[in-house]
Amino acid sequence: QVQLVESGGGSVQAGGSLRLSCAASGYIYKGYCMAWFRQAPGKEREGIATIASDGSTTYADSVKGRFTSSKDNAENTLYLQMNNLKPEDTAMYYCAAVPRYGRCYWSIGYSSWGQGTQVTVSS
Repeated sequence: QVQLVESGGGSVQAGGSLRLSCAASGYIYKGYCMAWFRQAPGKEREGIATIASDGSTTYADSVKGRFTSSKDNAENTLYLQMNNLKPEDTAMYYCAAVPRYGRCYWSIGYSSWGQGTQVTVSS
């Protein structure tokens, strides 16, 4: 089970950008589904991006076209580039991982979770 540590959150104005990082303690290049989730106060956790072992990505409609997930295989790090941020993007952001080949889904049981990093977007 890999250990995950997120960083890069902060406060920005609407229209700004942030890049979140998720450093993994182990090898995540192959054989893992990686995902980003977020949870705003009083709301359910929402899956927003996945990146599969082959590098293919999926995005929630709420972030499609604005957020990009990528992996740095040499650094065992997952990234979430967030552009054109909106106040409704304000939430705690988490990365997650599970050993799995093939397509990734937000509904699968992710076995490793980071501690979260807060993103606050002001209007």
